[in-house]
Amino acid sequence: MEQRIVGLIGGMSWESSAQYYRMINEQVRDALGGTHSARVLLWSFDFSEVEALQHAGDWDAATRLMVDVARRLQAAGASALVICTNTMHRMADTVQAAIHVPLLHIADPTGMAAKAAGIQRIGLLGTAFTMEHDFYKGRLAQRHGLDVLVPDAADRALVHRIIYEELVQGRVLPESRQAYRGVMQRLVERGAQGIILGCTEIMLLVGADDASVPLFDTTALHAQAAVDHLLGQDPLSAGKGT
Repeated sequence: MEQRIVGLIGGMSWESSAQYYRMINEQVRDALGGTHSARVLLWSFDFSEVEALQHAGDWDAATRLMVDVARRLQAAGASALVICTNTMHRMADTVQAAIHVPLLHIADPTGMAAKAAGIQRIGLLGTAFTMEHDFYKGRLAQRHGLDVLVPDAADRALVHRIIYEELVQGRVLPESRQAYRGVMQRLVERGAQGIILGCTEIMLLVGADDASVPLFDTTALHAQAAVDHLLGQDPLSAGKGT
């Protein structure tokens, strides 16, 4: 079979983009066998530029960067796009409106997996932007019927700090793993039946053995959605805007 082509908007950070690239290629190889690998186009940002705009609150400038890259990947032949980060889905609707190929939204495979597991109330870890703004929680609630819990203010600050000061820089520390375990357990005590690892670097730090409830790794779920598109299996991209 001839694969489609997926455009990856990465580098935010490259630590997680490398995981996307590995997972997508491994799954295509497993599906097709032999020496097969994935047909992907990768744009990798200098994350320092993007991170500065995020913390300055200049989302308009960040959106312009994302739209420009999405159009470049579309012009290069991508038949669908994947934004390899949860936070930058803040501008997903604007990016989708600027292109005519599907943008595979990271919250959708995540919400579908949670619902398939019978979960109704779910905890969300991510950057402060993802945890505190509505673009992500709102999609999970409106499209997938999930009741989303986020950590309290002190725990949100802890989770955010570890992402930016450690994980995006490739630092994986045992004491931070223990801290995340505590944050997740406090969400469970508030009624979370599962936890979304809603930053694509968090999977570098914690896994299934670190929580008493199921964990939903957005990196792995999003990569699987990309593979489904590559192989012509379209649960998420039946039409523009999905």
